[in-house]
Amino acid sequence: MSGTADIQLQRANELAVPPPKGKPYSVPIPGSQVEGRSAIYRHWRFRDRPLLETLDPKITTGHEAFEATAARYPKNNCLGHRPYDPVTKTFGAYTWQDYQTVQTRRKNFGAGLVHLHRQVGAHKEEGQYGVGLWCQNRPEWQITDLACMSQRLFTVSIYDTLGPDTTEFIINHASLACVVTSLVHVTTLLKLKPRLPTLKLIVVLDPLSAGELPGESKGELLNSLASEMGVSIHYIRDVEALGEAQPIPYNPPKPDDVTTINYTSGTTGNPKGVVLTHRNTVAATCSSLIVIGGDPKQIICSFLPLAHIYQRLGEHSALASGAAIGYFHGNIVELVDDLKALRPTIFTGVPRLYNRFGNVIRENTVKQPGFKGALSRHVVNKKLAALGDKQNPTNTHALYDRIWAKKVAAAIGLDRARVMVTGSAPIDPSLHQFLRICFANNFIQGYGLTETYAVSLVQLAGDFSSGNCGAVVPTSEVCLVDVPDMDYLTTDKPYPRGELLVRSTTQFREYFRNAEETAKAIDADGWFHTGDICSVDEQGRFSIIDRRKNVLKLAQGEYISPERIENVYLANCGWLATAYVHGDSHQAFLVGLFGVMPDAFAAFASKVLGKKVDEKDTVAFAKVLKDKRVERAVVKELDRIGKREKFNSYERVRVVRLYVDPFTVDNELLTPT
Repeated sequence: MSGTADIQLQRANELAVPPPKGKPYSVPIPGSQVEGRSAIYRHWRFRDRPLLETLDPKITTGHEAFEATAARYPKNNCLGHRPYDPVTKTFGAYTWQDYQTVQTRRKNFGAGLVHLHRQVGAHKEEGQYGVGLWCQNRPEWQITDLACMSQRLFTVSIYDTLGPDTTEFIINHASLACVVTSLVHVTTLLKLKPRLPTLKLIVVLDPLSAGELPGESKGELLNSLASEMGVSIHYIRDVEALGEAQPIPYNPPKPDDVTTINYTSGTTGNPKGVVLTHRNTVAATCSSLIVIGGDPKQIICSFLPLAHIYQRLGEHSALASGAAIGYFHGNIVELVDDLKALRPTIFTGVPRLYNRFGNVIRENTVKQPGFKGALSRHVVNKKLAALGDKQNPTNTHALYDRIWAKKVAAAIGLDRARVMVTGSAPIDPSLHQFLRICFANNFIQGYGLTETYAVSLVQLAGDFSSGNCGAVVPTSEVCLVDVPDMDYLTTDKPYPRGELLVRSTTQFREYFRNAEETAKAIDADGWFHTGDICSVDEQGRFSIIDRRKNVLKLAQGEYISPERIENVYLANCGWLATAYVHGDSHQAFLVGLFGVMPDAFAAFASKVLGKKVDEKDTVAFAKVLKDKRVERAVVKELDRIGKREKFNSYERVRVVRLYVDPFTVDNELLTPT
C-alpha cells in the first residue's frame, strides 16, 4: 500500500495547474440553465467527467489514507507540541512523534476503546457507534480520531467553548457511552452525569497521577466519585496499554460508514448533527490536496478549533501527504510565539485573525515615522500596483521581498509559508491584497460549510483577484436560484445573482436523527441549499454578497447588508475586536455594538481624552468606554473609513456602544461557531 500515498500527491499536483491564461476557472455546463436557475458550474477540468471522489482508487476511507502515508513515510514528523515546563513556566521547543509512532498509538488506543466499551456493555459487534471528543487542539485529539477510524467507530466533536446545556444535548442525542477529554472537563461531565444516562466511560488525555501517595492521586479521587454514578475514568496511556496487551485486528471502515457527526450550532434551537462519511472525507481531502498541493515536507500549524470541520480538513490533508502538524499551546494571544517556533509552510486562518495581523503590520511598517515608514509605503505602493496589473499581476518582487516582505513575514513566523488560506467569513478585499503583498505567497480565499466538509469554492493559484471565493472545486457542482423577495435574480446584469446551491461528493448524508431539517436543506434533486446569496462573474468566480434573511431594511426603504459593513470596520480599525451593526425598518440609521482590543484602544482613547488611559485598570477603562467624547471620536473614525470605502450615507453607523467583550458564549450572545 506504500505507493498509494505517492499516487495521490502526484495526481493532486497535476490537477492543481490553473487553466490557460484568460480561460474561466469554473465553466457552465451547456443546456443546464432552466427557468429561475442559472447554469450548473463545475471546475474547468471536470465539466464533462464525473465529480472527483478519490485521487487513488485504492484509497476510499480516512483509515486507508493514513495507513498509506504511515507505510510510505514512517519516520516523517507527524504530530508535534510544545511541552510546558512548570518550573520556568514556559513552553519549550516543539517535540515530535513520527508517523510510525502515531500509527502504533492509534492502533493500541482503538483496541483499548473497544475493550472498554465491551466491559460496560456498550460495544456493538455489528454497526457503528460514536465516541465523544472534547478538548483543545493537541496531538491526542488526532490520535483519538485515527484510533476510532481503525475500529470502524466515529468521533463526535464537543466544542471546547460550549455551555453545559449543549454538551448535555450532544452526548444524549448521539447516545455516547464514552467521552475522551482533557482533565479540566471531567468535573463538568460528572456534574452532568445524572442527566446523561448513556455515559459510562471518561478517557482523560492528561496524567491522573504524578507520584502522589496511594489513594491520593487525581485518578483515584475522581474514580471514587465517578463510580457512585456508574462511570469509570481512565488515562489514555492506560487504555493504549490495554490495547497493546490485548491486541485486536483493525476493523476498517467502509466508504459509506460515518467518519464523524459534527454538530453545528445555529442561532436558535438545538445544534444539528451533520453526518459525514468516509466517502466525504476522502473526497474533501483530495480537493484540499489539489488546492494547496501535496508535499511530505510541509508543516502546518493547528490552532483553529478541531471541533470545526475547517481545521479538521486541513489536518486530513496533512496526514494524507506525510506532512507535519504542529499544535499551538492553547493561548491564542501568544499564537505568534508558536508560529515563530514552528515556521509553518501552510497556514489556515480566519478574517478576524488576519485583521489583527494586518493592523500589527501596518503599525510597524507604513505608519512608522522616518525612513522605515517611507520605505514601507514605497514598497507597498509599488507591489500593490504590480498586483493590480491587468496583463501580468504578481505579488512577488526580487528586491522588495528580500529587503522587506520576508522580514515582515518573519516577524509573525510566516516567512516560510508558501500557501495561506482564509475562510469561515468574507475577508475585506483591501486587507486581502495588502497581506498578499506582505507575505508574497499564494494567499487564497475559500468557501465551504460543515455540510460540504468545509470545501465548495476556492481561489486557484495565480488568481490575484479579491472579494470572491474563487472557483468550484473538482468535487462539486453549483448553481444559483432566484430569490425574488430579496431582488436577487439569475437574469441580473452584469452577473447572475441568487442563492448558492451545492451538489458534491463531499456533501453530508443527513442531519442525525432529524429528517425534517434534512428535507429542508436537501431538495429532491440532491441540491444542498446553503442560504448564501452569490454572484458569479465571467471567469466563473463566485462572490458571497448576502445571506438569505440576513438583510436589514431601514425606514427609507434601503436594504443593508450588515456583515459587509462589519468586515470593513474590522479590517480598517486596529483597535476593534468584534462588531455588530444593527438597524430596523422604523429607523433611518444604523447603530453598532463594538468590542475593543484594550491595549490598542487605550492609546486611541488617550489621544481623545488628552490623558493616559490604563487598560489594566478595568474599572477606569470601563468608564472610558462609556465616555460620550470617546463614543463621538469612534463614530468620527468609522465615518472616515466609510467615506473612504464609498459607503452610502445610510450605510454609516451613527451611534455606538463600546465594550471590552460584548459577545461571549457565557452571556449567550455568541454561538460556539
